[in-house]
Amino acid sequence: MRTRTIGRSAIEATVYALGCMPLGGGAGWGQEDEREGIETIHAALDLGITILDTAESYNDGRSEEIVGQALVGRRDKVVLASKVSPQNVEPATLRAHCEASLRRLQTDYLDLYQIHWPIREHSIAKAIATLEDLRAEGKIRAIGVSNHGVQDLGEVLATGAPIVSNQLHYNLVSRAIEAEIVPLGQRHGMGVIAYMPMLQGLLVGLYDAPEQVPPFRARTRHFRPERSPASRHGQPGAEEELFAALRRIRAIAADLGVPMVGLALAWVAAKPFVCTVLVGSRRPDQLRANIQAALEAKSKMTDAVVAALDEATEALRVALGNNPDYWQSGAESRSR
Repeated sequence: MRTRTIGRSAIEATVYALGCMPLGGGAGWGQEDEREGIETIHAALDLGITILDTAESYNDGRSEEIVGQALVGRRDKVVLASKVSPQNVEPATLRAHCEASLRRLQTDYLDLYQIHWPIREHSIAKAIATLEDLRAEGKIRAIGVSNHGVQDLGEVLATGAPIVSNQLHYNLVSRAIEAEIVPLGQRHGMGVIAYMPMLQGLLVGLYDAPEQVPPFRARTRHFRPERSPASRHGQPGAEEELFAALRRIRAIAADLGVPMVGLALAWVAAKPFVCTVLVGSRRPDQLRANIQAALEAKSKMTDAVVAALDEATEALRVALGNNPDYWQSGAESRSR
């Protein structure tokens, strides 16, 4: 499996990563068999994946705990990334939360430690200074951010800290970051860690109409707000454009003779600003199938195919605009 450097760091990781958000179960995911989670992580390593991404907030720390259990005796085989929540970034609190993540993960260092969402209530400068101290102490190797828009990135970059990555929602039907966030990050040597590349099943080909999408998965701005009681964006959605794009993606995949999910994953990986793609899977067989499909589609991912997929999703990109927060409206966006 190909590797890429994470931004301007010296850290190399495979182009596909295991996204560990579902591990441990929780709201929207249902009950999770801990053993199956561990087996999924072991399957990732056996496939050659070298990077795992988790967070302290994923299922109240259970995701980190499962990752830690799975990596006993294998920690040196992976690039380990986690995240701290923005309400926990006051210096003493940040240190305590970093130490708690390290305990759950059963390691003495993180390769990449990311600020999960933009800091609004605390000092950005103090948070970054604390992260720099943790890096100097060997507790973390590199600093990243997640879900940061242009203004958010500007405020973090103004501290002078070497931020190596921005983890962002990015897939064929969620392309808002291309307009402004990606160019700013590239100017500062940052890579994109892409999450939700399959948009929770939409790009796997599971659904043919919005009525078929479970409410938990219909919370984004792609859908009318009445699709989900948990929806909070209050916007009309773009269901017509979404399902027109999905039909075109499915047709392109059929013409190429590759699975739709493989095409979706390979398209994200083909973007030069993406350093790794988080493939979220709950079962070993699911992960193996997704990675196999992605590697199969890679050989078909020519410039012409990338351009065709870009064109197939352009109307949806325009309809949804440049707000990178797909769960809240522009006025309420958590990413500025």
